[in-house]
Amino acid sequence: MTATPEISLLKGRRIVLGVTGSIAAYKAADLASKITQAGAEVDVVLTDAAMRFISPLTFQVVTGRRAFTEQDLWNEYVLHIRLGREADAILIAPATATTIARLAHGIGDTLISLLTLASKCPLLIAPAMDAGMYDHPATRANIQVLQERGARILGPAEGRMASGEVGRGRMLEPHLLLGHLRLALGDGGRLDGRKVVVTAGGTWEPIDPVRVIANRSSGKQGFAVAQAALDLGGEVCLIAAPTALEAPIGAELISVSTALEMRDAVLQATADAHVLVMAAAVADFRPASAQPEKIKRRRGIPVVHLEATDDILALVAERRKDTRTPEVVVGFAAESEDLLNHAQKKLAEKDLSMIVANDISQADAGFGVDTNQVLMIRPNEQVESLPLMSKAAVAEAVMARVAELLEAGDGQESRES
Repeated sequence: MTATPEISLLKGRRIVLGVTGSIAAYKAADLASKITQAGAEVDVVLTDAAMRFISPLTFQVVTGRRAFTEQDLWNEYVLHIRLGREADAILIAPATATTIARLAHGIGDTLISLLTLASKCPLLIAPAMDAGMYDHPATRANIQVLQERGARILGPAEGRMASGEVGRGRMLEPHLLLGHLRLALGDGGRLDGRKVVVTAGGTWEPIDPVRVIANRSSGKQGFAVAQAALDLGGEVCLIAAPTALEAPIGAELISVSTALEMRDAVLQATADAHVLVMAAAVADFRPASAQPEKIKRRRGIPVVHLEATDDILALVAERRKDTRTPEVVVGFAAESEDLLNHAQKKLAEKDLSMIVANDISQADAGFGVDTNQVLMIRPNEQVESLPLMSKAAVAEAVMARVAELLEAGDGQESRES
């Protein structure tokens, strides 16, 4: 089981995790562990049926906190009021058809349904049941009622059921539920109502149908920036070159391969955006003409003629002269020498609000690793040097500065000051 890093958005938050009587209850232990590792305080509440599948002790071990059962409702005065009012979010996973019906009709005969009635925080529900039960008109009607009241219905996913049938009804995996929890808690943040376009990964420029000119970018820093923007409540469009990473929950993902596709996607997405963070490693050159068939070794060593790709940031800067959109544009500079001078030159030439520069020659701050050490440079030689930290922490620092720029007015005014 992979460790979950601490998440600033969840640190110190109170999360109620309701566990009901489904075989998927075994996944809830992993979910409780992940949320706890992320920094939240998790109060687990089990129904009597849930305890047929998993014990309260399991949750007490992974959360370090007491797990509550139905009997506790009668042993502690107004326990349901306290749990409901202290929670920053309630996540019921797995949620059976019975529990969903209770919640839809306001039936307060379990600790979970009572504390939900007593709360005003976001309610997230992860259904888990046989496909036929999920598709039943009664269940669908109950889900619709809950959605109309503002509850977030997470999934379910398709797959094999306990009955042996295959269909839609499996509880979402814990890491996906954690992403949905982050999305709910980020609502109303500093970037609420702002569209943020983030690019990530390295482009592939085809030589023939098999071979490409590429770079070593993993996309990790750009994906972390997208997640940080979501955590601040932003509306995120993530334009990603080929990568093995999974897009953050809540981001609109646009997949591209080449610099040309990246250019077109960026220009279209930023037409109504407030922020562009250009973290992708876009190729500066591409083959002048890609061969239609695979180049064979027996034909000898081929000569590949290169041509320049479009400078996407330069095109954005040109358009901003008239539209002033996006308000804030952040570039990235991955350099192997003379880091500060190269970054400052790019900052000025591309008319950026800020540039984030890192030395790719450092083993712990280059491509493919989970850490980074950067300079955040603003116009007028404002340089902020960050220590070695996780790429997630770097992303949070970058987006905090972006929020400051937006709150101050806009990126253009910051550059002219």
